[in-house]
Amino acid sequence: MDSVGIVVPAYDPDVERLVGYLDDLRETLDPAELHVELDAASAGVADRIRDAGATVAESAGRRGKGAAITAGFEALDTDVLAFADADGATPAGSLADVVARVADGSADLAVGSRRHPDSDVKSHQTVVRRLLGDGFAWLAGTLLTVDLYDYQCGAKALTTGAWERVRSHLHEAGFAWDVELVAVAGALGCRVAEVPISWEDQPGSTVSAVRTPFRLLGSLLRARHRAKRLGDSTLHAAIADRRDGEPALVEEPTDHE
Repeated sequence: MDSVGIVVPAYDPDVERLVGYLDDLRETLDPAELHVELDAASAGVADRIRDAGATVAESAGRRGKGAAITAGFEALDTDVLAFADADGATPAGSLADVVARVADGSADLAVGSRRHPDSDVKSHQTVVRRLLGDGFAWLAGTLLTVDLYDYQCGAKALTTGAWERVRSHLHEAGFAWDVELVAVAGALGCRVAEVPISWEDQPGSTVSAVRTPFRLLGSLLRARHRAKRLGDSTLHAAIADRRDGEPALVEEPTDHE
C-alpha cells in the first residue's frame, strides 16, 4: 500500500481546532507522516501539536500558504503527498477521498472541490466571498487548460513522482499556489482529477475580500504564462527570456527556527 504524508499549513492557528483536526486526520487516514508547517504561532502551540502526534517546523513570520506547503512536501518521504488547511473546513473523510484518487493510480493530482455538483456544502461563505470565488473559478477555467469547478479548495493530493515534475516550476508563495500547482501539473501532462467533498466554511479567514481578487488575477495570469511556456508556447518562451528569472520556491531558503 502507498504510504501517505499530510502537510497542514498553519498561520497563527486556533490550537484547539487544529489539534482536533490532527486527531481526525490521524484516526481516519493513518498517515505515515503528519506534519505541520507553523507560522507566527503563540508560545506553546508547537508543543501542543507535537503532543497530538504530528511533527512541526516553525517559522517566526508568515511565509504564505504556498511556501509553507512546499517546505512541508520537501520534508516528507512518502509515496503520496497531501495537504489540508488548518481550519478543518474539509473533513478528514473527504481528504481521504481525495487521497484515494491518487493512491489507486487513477490520478497524478487530485483536487478537492467545494463547487462540484456532487459536493456537500454544509455552511456557505458570505455572499461576497462566494461570488468572488465563483467568478475566479470561471476565469481560471477560461484561461487554463485544466477545467475545474474549484481550484482553491484546501484539500489536494499528488504522487511523489508528480511532485518531482512540478516542484521546480512553482513560484507563488501565497494562496494562489493552488492555482499554479494545477496549471503546471496540467501543462506537464499530469492526470488531474476533481473530487467532490463535504465542506463547511470556518470563521476567521485571513483572506481579504478586497485585496484578494486583484492579487489572484495577477497570480492567475502568471500561472497561465508559466503553463503556456511549459507547453512550448513560442510567444510565452520569448516573454520569459526578456524577464529576470525568479527562483522557484524549492530554491528559496527557509526560515525555520
